[in-house]
Amino acid sequence: MIRTRITGTGSALPDKVLTNSDLEKMVDTSDEWITTRTGIKERRIAAEGEYTSTFATRAAEKALEMAGVKAEELDLIIVGTVTPDFPFPSTACVIQSNLKAINAAAFDVSAACSGFIYGLSIADRFIRTGTAKKALVIGGEVLSRILDWTDRNTCLLFGDGAGAAVVEAQEGDCGVLSTHIRSDGSYWELLYQPVAAAEIPPHRKPSMKN
Repeated sequence: MIRTRITGTGSALPDKVLTNSDLEKMVDTSDEWITTRTGIKERRIAAEGEYTSTFATRAAEKALEMAGVKAEELDLIIVGTVTPDFPFPSTACVIQSNLKAINAAAFDVSAACSGFIYGLSIADRFIRTGTAKKALVIGGEVLSRILDWTDRNTCLLFGDGAGAAVVEAQEGDCGVLSTHIRSDGSYWELLYQPVAAAEIPPHRKPSMKN
């Protein structure tokens, strides 16, 4: 039996730390209020010139190194994000270029907090059907760019960064047993982004950095 196994993982975060004490100076909140309700003490915030692809590429490089897989061996790159570098091309394509993963198909999945899980589910199906043998699944965001920093109900919850996993087809009983995804769109109004927010304005040439 062929199963999907996670063979390498990696993560990457911005250097800038935004603590609860910092947020106390920005909105009507306190460290005690945040900690007792969320358990969060600090979050990381991207600097100017850092994008979702910046952290996703770094996380991917670590995952590939752990797995002992070369970028050109990848058949597939899936990125779960709601803060892509551009509306198009996909952030997965930017990462593909950064890694020089010349043999991989690459696309993004927009599923917010569950983006990585959706991506893993898709990769699992590619592997189980024999369409792919090695895939890279990434979840990455720069949510600080779309937050309302005057809304204490949301701005304290989110930060920036990325996590990546290399998944491979392997024989045996170990690995992903099954995946089950579903949605309930009736609650869409509880949390949403009203407009698209591309980091690079139209007609401006990007300067992407890893």
